[in-house]
Amino acid sequence: MRLNKYLKAALIGLALTAGPLVEDARADNLRVVRTGTESVLNVPMNRAVVVESDEPFAELSIANPAIADISSLSERTIYVLGKTPGTTTLTILDGNGRLITNVDVRVAADVTEFKERLRQILPGESIEVRTANDGIVLSGTVSSAQKLQRALDLAQRYAPERVSNLMTVGGVQQVMLKVRFAEMQRSVSKNLRSSLSIGGPIFGEDEITIGSETGTWLNSGNSYGDAVTVADGTEGALLLGFNGAIEVGILLEALESKGMVRTLAEPNLTALSGQEAKFLAGGEYPVPVSQEDGKLSVTYKPFGVELNFVPTVIDGDLINLQLEAAVSSIDSSNGITTDAISIDAFRRRETSTTVEMRDGESFAIAGLLQDDFRDVNGQVPWIGDIPVLGALFRSAEYERQQSELVIIVTPHLVTPTRGEALALPTDRVMPPTEKDLFLFGRTSSDDARRPRTGGAAEVARQDFTGSYGYVMD
Repeated sequence: MRLNKYLKAALIGLALTAGPLVEDARADNLRVVRTGTESVLNVPMNRAVVVESDEPFAELSIANPAIADISSLSERTIYVLGKTPGTTTLTILDGNGRLITNVDVRVAADVTEFKERLRQILPGESIEVRTANDGIVLSGTVSSAQKLQRALDLAQRYAPERVSNLMTVGGVQQVMLKVRFAEMQRSVSKNLRSSLSIGGPIFGEDEITIGSETGTWLNSGNSYGDAVTVADGTEGALLLGFNGAIEVGILLEALESKGMVRTLAEPNLTALSGQEAKFLAGGEYPVPVSQEDGKLSVTYKPFGVELNFVPTVIDGDLINLQLEAAVSSIDSSNGITTDAISIDAFRRRETSTTVEMRDGESFAIAGLLQDDFRDVNGQVPWIGDIPVLGALFRSAEYERQQSELVIIVTPHLVTPTRGEALALPTDRVMPPTEKDLFLFGRTSSDDARRPRTGGAAEVARQDFTGSYGYVMD
């Protein structure tokens, strides 16, 4: 009896110790089968690829049939059809159920045709095309922004709203715009006028003045008994007369005046392709504005040389320019005065346009030829028609104004340079020494102290002597 008890206890202990060993043995029998070689198979969407196996297979399995569809053509040939973008696994087994290989099947959009069209439309451009999920990724460097946009437009035809742009634009993308405003004005006026004044007592003590004032030169304060006087500001006048019982005064004016005005401005401005740049050399003029409550507020109106432009490098050295250019100045002769406040007018010439040109080429984007003519003849009726003597009762005025305006733009593709290569306007003028200023009266130093090399020397060699501008005939 005692022996049976020992045997039962030993069997129970053996069963308790053997239990975990059996479970561990079962766990070791579960392992991931990695027999064969794993590979990657790229399949275009909506296209098929035929795959051959080195060993005959008996069974095929696809992890996600929604991504790719498979069928066997023979014991060594597999037909794989891409359905939707994504990645799945193709498993191939032999007749004994052993794994031959696992194949990663990657289905992506078909970009073969897109690559071919891209090479045809943009030859020579180093653009790389890749697929990402169900979209297209473009990378590389293109020569211009216009070609970059063409590549994006073409990609949108194959993958609408699923195009990623990683391309960069090479070449120079900074544009310096040189604008030249040139305006010439000439005015010519000629006047021939006469005035006759006769005064004296007629019919008793009454004073009667008989006269012809076809001009504006007689002083309004003239009276009987005093010498005939000329109004202030009269030019080119000759006054003849005498005083006696009858006062006679004859005023003749013959005046010719000429004037010429030359306006020139050359603003230069540099900007990055596609970015707006603004330039103003002048100031702001305060203009009072009446408010609803009767109070006055002040707004400021800019004047001077203004330039706003947006350059876009399209292809190589072809540049598209959207620009606004203006030259304005204060014109006090056309101002107004209200409530003891004097407001000046503005004289403004401006243009707004869009043009395309190549690096270094010039365009006259605006021009104006204006010729104003005025001819006035005034006379005393009938008397002014008398030959010779009638000239004393006539006045003639002739005035002509001519102006010509042209605005020329020239773009340049530019790159930065070293600071010492640039010249400043102050480089050509050196402050005088005490000897130059007090002994010789020079406001700037002599040529010996001016720079001799570099860009500063080029500026220093310039001078203001010589002929500038032109006169219109």
